[in-house]
Amino acid sequence: MKKDRVLFWIVTGMSGAGKSQTINCFEDFGFFCVDNLPVALLPKMADLCAQSGRPLQRVALGIDIREGGFLRDFFATIDNLKKHNVDCRIIFIDADDRTLFRRFSETRRRHPLGTSVREGIEQERKRLLKIKEKADKIIDTSNLTLSELKQTLGGLLERRSSNEMQLTVVSFGYKYGLPVDVDIVWDVRFMPNPNYKAHLREKTGRDAAVRRYVLATSQAQLFGKRFFSLVAESLPHYIQEGKSYLTIAIGCTGGRHRSVVMADALRNYLVQHGFKVRVHHRDIDR
Repeated sequence: MKKDRVLFWIVTGMSGAGKSQTINCFEDFGFFCVDNLPVALLPKMADLCAQSGRPLQRVALGIDIREGGFLRDFFATIDNLKKHNVDCRIIFIDADDRTLFRRFSETRRRHPLGTSVREGIEQERKRLLKIKEKADKIIDTSNLTLSELKQTLGGLLERRSSNEMQLTVVSFGYKYGLPVDVDIVWDVRFMPNPNYKAHLREKTGRDAAVRRYVLATSQAQLFGKRFFSLVAESLPHYIQEGKSYLTIAIGCTGGRHRSVVMADALRNYLVQHGFKVRVHHRDIDR
């Protein structure tokens, strides 16, 4: 009798970046969750899930650097699971060094590598580089609230047909730094800035007046015509290459006006062309 396909979401990443919170979010979404599972037990867990039937079809497993054989056995184990009808998807939870140091300092926890916090972060980042490069999705939690983390995970878990990918469009402000976990970044600071119009300054790109102002400019019209078309034409090729997730970031100075308008416009364009798209306005309320 053929076993049903098992889906494993493997949550790993930097210590202090939010792996446990991520596992809790998966649990809220109805997944069977195990945190700090040794890599050696992954095949046994897969057998258990396959034999148990539908209740254990969706599983999230937290694995971190404290597990001794993690780095040595990780990739070989994952490859072997895929050969045995287990769909493994890796989520790498990350945060910038300053945020990680602050979190360890606030909780007064030792770094799991046993050195100073700064040295531990540096060593761990080097050790996990190859795993980060192989991850299906990288989530940077430096500026995410728990609610935003859950929203991000919810988007990843939406049901998709085999020829779809999860698309996310992010607006942001350059003054607050580039988003980390994105694939494509575009700068729209060449467009006229509504911030210099007194009647628009306190509004955002979600307001009709700001939207009309930005979209009426020749710069926005030409950008929309060319960039939006390029994105739509490129997406089937990303899908063909097996990419499951794609995040496009559009930035302006403060992340409240131009980038918001153009991110919403790109989403609307892609939806009209048959794609499912989520939008996140990172800095709209700053």
